[in-house]
Amino acid sequence: MTTLAIDIGGTKLAAALIEGQTILARRECPTPASQTPQALQEALQSLVVPFMAQAERVAVASTGIIHSGVLTAINPSNLGGLAQFPLVGFLSAITDLPVTAINDAQAAAWAEFCALPGDDDMVFLTVSTGVGGGVVLNSELLRGSGGLAGHLGHTLADPAGPDCGCGRRGCVEAIASGRGIAALAQDELAGLDAKAIFMHAAQGAPQARKLVANSARTLARLIADVKAITDCQVVVVGGSVGLAEGYLAQVADFLAQEPAVYQVSLRAAHYRHDAGLLGAALLAQGEQV
Repeated sequence: MTTLAIDIGGTKLAAALIEGQTILARRECPTPASQTPQALQEALQSLVVPFMAQAERVAVASTGIIHSGVLTAINPSNLGGLAQFPLVGFLSAITDLPVTAINDAQAAAWAEFCALPGDDDMVFLTVSTGVGGGVVLNSELLRGSGGLAGHLGHTLADPAGPDCGCGRRGCVEAIASGRGIAALAQDELAGLDAKAIFMHAAQGAPQARKLVANSARTLARLIADVKAITDCQVVVVGGSVGLAEGYLAQVADFLAQEPAVYQVSLRAAHYRHDAGLLGAALLAQGEQV
């Protein structure tokens, strides 16, 4: 059975035709800059129309909280203007297909769990525009009755830290995410995005290296907390920041400074940037890799 999988992120929208665990065709476009419901509707329609006739169902992985088919942006800075976007209803109407929807990090967590050689308890962390996560315990994906489960980027990192778009102060996301890294940049780096800051860091720029290290240290501390809460055996890291060259090695170095009880095996995401698409499809299909 062919699934039309859609991944809605703060930076890009992607769609793919997936059969089993195989991506047959894939398209993507930038997330609309205006971040309004109408702009998102138009972008999604343009993205999925070429695939609709070949699919038998739709599976969506989206940033934010998905509850009863409705998308709410926990951090409006990542996907603003979407306080109550009827995601499932809209896609059902334009595709005339059955639609399921789940948070993108939860979907990616399931794909990455299915790719593991064993059935260890696992936590997935994505560090990208924001910081998200997914938890798989006893071979079951933790979703939560309200869809909030796994939003580990909104746990507290520094009570005196920067304000987070979710309304709290000092969240992991406000420090470690791509948007957080860029917001903390000053002087010659002010106004640059995370990708440019990573390039400067690779060239040895002191401030850029400090910003990247601060992000990696914050994520390592989050991983230690996650280990204490879940006693997971594996933490998988994905996202554009998480998969940036040298980043996971820094996280591992900072994690190694924590007490031994908080140590845990770290892995880069197997499916890299397609984990959300594949996870949504696998959950919809009820299949495992």
